Amino acid sequence: MQFILNLLKNSIKTLSFAYYNIAKPTENGSKYIPASGKVLGKEELSNMLDATLDMWLTAGHFNEEFEKKLANFFNVKHALSVNSGSSANLLAISALTSYKLGDRKLNKGDEVITVAAGFPTTVNPIVQNGLIPVFIDVEKETYNIDSSQISAAITPKTKAIFIAHTLGNVFNLDEISKICEKYNLWLIEDNCDAFGARFENKLTGTFGHIGTLSFYPAHHITTGEGGALITNDTQLYRILMSFRDWGRDCWCPPGKDNSCHKRFSYKLGNLPFGYDHKYTYSHVGYNLKITDWQAACGLAQLDKAEMFINKRWLHFKYLYAGLRKFEKYLILPKAIPNAEPSWFGFIITIKENEYFSKQELVKYLESHNVGTRELFAGNLLRQPSFVEHDIKLRIKNSGILNSKNLTDSEYQMLPITENIMKNSFWIGLWPGLKKEQLTYVIRIFDEFINLKTKEKPKIKV
Repeated sequence: MQFILNLLKNSIKTLSFAYYNIAKPTENGSKYIPASGKVLGKEELSNMLDATLDMWLTAGHFNEEFEKKLANFFNVKHALSVNSGSSANLLAISALTSYKLGDRKLNKGDEVITVAAGFPTTVNPIVQNGLIPVFIDVEKETYNIDSSQISAAITPKTKAIFIAHTLGNVFNLDEISKICEKYNLWLIEDNCDAFGARFENKLTGTFGHIGTLSFYPAHHITTGEGGALITNDTQLYRILMSFRDWGRDCWCPPGKDNSCHKRFSYKLGNLPFGYDHKYTYSHVGYNLKITDWQAACGLAQLDKAEMFINKRWLHFKYLYAGLRKFEKYLILPKAIPNAEPSWFGFIITIKENEYFSKQELVKYLESHNVGTRELFAGNLLRQPSFVEHDIKLRIKNSGILNSKNLTDSEYQMLPITENIMKNSFWIGLWPGLKKEQLTYVIRIFDEFINLKTKEKPKIKV
C-alpha cells in the first residue's frame, strides 16, 4: 500500500511541476518593477503539496521542524511561529503583562519607548495593552531611534523599549542594550524587516529579551502570511505560547497530551483540584497559530535565506553606487559601525532644494514603472488611527499628551520624523530583481534629476 501511495504522490508532484514550469505562477510578467516581492520555487511547491496531502491543516510536523530550524538559524533556545509579524509584536508586548513575571510585569499606564517613524503594528500593541507609548525621534541617515534622546525620556514608569531595525538597518544595539541594563528595561527587537542582519557578528533579534519576525511575501523569507518570535528565556517562551494558544496554561503541542505528567494534578485559579490542565487558561489569549501548509513553505525558504540576504546586499550596493552621484539632492542610507544590515528596501530622502520635491520624483518613478513605498506610517502620530482616537502618549520628555489634541508644535518635537514623512520613500532591492531592472531604475533617476536640474528652478521645499 505504501508503495502505491508514494507512486501516486510522485505522480501528483510530477504533474504539478509540469504545471509550474508552463504557467510560471511566481513570475511577474509586467514591466512594473515592484518595491517588494517573493521568490518561490519547486522546493516550496513540493513541501506544500506534501502538507496538502497530509491534510493535517493546523500546526503539525512541518511546523515543529520549522520552529526548530528557525531557532537553529538564530542560535536561540526557542522559536515560536505565529500567523503574522504583527501578531508576533502583539504577543511580545502581551507576554510582558503576564502575572507570572511578578514585579517585572507591565501594568496599565506603564511606559514603553518607541518611535513614530515606522510600521503601526510595532506601536499598536503598546496601546492595545493599556500602556503609554513614548515617542523618540530618529536619526537622519539610519532612520533608527536616536539613542542619545532616550535617557532623558525615561521616568519611573518606563518599563520597556520596543523598536524596529528600520528597513533592515541595525539600530544602536550597543548603546540601547546598556540603557536597558542600567534602567532594568525589557527590550523587544522588531526584527521583521531585518532577518539576517548582524551587529558585532551576532544576529539581530537575539540581543533583546524577545525578537519578532515577519514572513509576509515582502519579507526576507515568506510563508504567505506568517511570523515568529525568538527568545532565550524559557519562561517568556511558555508565556508567549500561552498567549498564542488561546491563553491556556498547558504547553503540550497539538496532538500530544500530558507533557508535564501532571495533567490531572493541578490546582489553579478557583478550579477544582485535578481539572484538566489542557483546558486551564492562565492568560486572556488568542489563537494566532500558523498552519502546517505555511510552515512547509517556510522550511524551503529557510534553506534559501542566506542566498536571499546576500542578493539584497548586492542589490543595495549596486543601487548605492548608481545613485551616490546625486548626493547633492538625495540622502542615501547609512549603517552604524560594526553593523551588517540585511536590507529590506533602499530608502532615500530628498534634501532641501529648489528643483524638485519628493512627490514629483515619486510620480515620475511610478509613471516609468518603478515601484515606490513610504516609510510605512511616516509620522504615526498624524495618522487617522491616532488623530481620531484618544490615545495617551508622551513625546520624548513631555508630560502626558492626548493623540487627538496634538498641536503642530508637538508634532515638530520629532523633526526628523516629520522630515521623513514629507521627504522620504524607498525603492525595491528584493532578491527577485534582475541587474537590468536595477540599471533601469538608476537610469530613471538620471533622467529625472538631469531634466529637473537643467530647468529653471520652480519650487523651494
